Amino acid sequence: MTYAFQSFDEAFDVLKRAMAGAPQVKTERWQGVAANQDTRELLDVNLQVDLRGVEDLDHWRRDVRPNLPWADDHFLERVGGEPLNPGEEWKRWPWGQSASKFRTQGRFNHTYMERLWPRYARRTADGKLFAKEGELRRYPPVDPRPKFGVAHHYGDLEDLVDLLAREPQTRQAVIPLFFPEDTGVSDGGRKMCSLCYQVIVRGGRAHMWYPLRSCDLRRHWQDDAYLAVRMLLWLVDRCRERNGQAWREVRPGSLLMHMTSLHVFEADWLDLQGKKW
Repeated sequence: MTYAFQSFDEAFDVLKRAMAGAPQVKTERWQGVAANQDTRELLDVNLQVDLRGVEDLDHWRRDVRPNLPWADDHFLERVGGEPLNPGEEWKRWPWGQSASKFRTQGRFNHTYMERLWPRYARRTADGKLFAKEGELRRYPPVDPRPKFGVAHHYGDLEDLVDLLAREPQTRQAVIPLFFPEDTGVSDGGRKMCSLCYQVIVRGGRAHMWYPLRSCDLRRHWQDDAYLAVRMLLWLVDRCRERNGQAWREVRPGSLLMHMTSLHVFEADWLDLQGKKW
């Protein structure tokens, strides 16, 4: 199913009504642990929201209604240039206490910061990052990292900005969030729900495609949507700083989210029905 909206307010209402008739599914595991609840699930939900060139964050805070101030604070943590794990803001997420049990020796098996800034995300035996302090935002010209990929070093969010600023019409502006280490059973733990962010500019509008393998309508959808909008606005701003001539007139276009599984736990369903936007 595909939905096109003028606001996230409208989108939430439609998705909530669609979920009322969704079939029940119980998966074997959830976040790497045995699943003990049924979920309502909608498959292959494509949702496009026209951003209409709006760059006012207060507008999107009112429209999307993420968990604030957590979403804003966590976004700054994500784009801060360091592959933090666990970081600090997870503690202030409304379900942070539940998330804590997924840490091993104080760390999660992945974070968005590690996926957005993977160049030095690996650590030495004593727990230190490969990079020296201060080298996280700007990397040395001679790259000392091992080649993680088949033939090349990992890129990161900084590389995405460089590419977009230099080539606004590119079709290659993608940053992956789901990594090869997430494939199959691997470590048996949590897997990244978000697959990637892609930005494409056409007709003076910057559009973001945001596919997710899985999204919880009650606990994650608002935050995921808001953080994606913030990422698009952040990227546009950074590109203007680096190539004002090409980016001065570019405005936010749309956010297209594809969710292979959009679901809600039965235990959260009653709460979701009573939730006012």
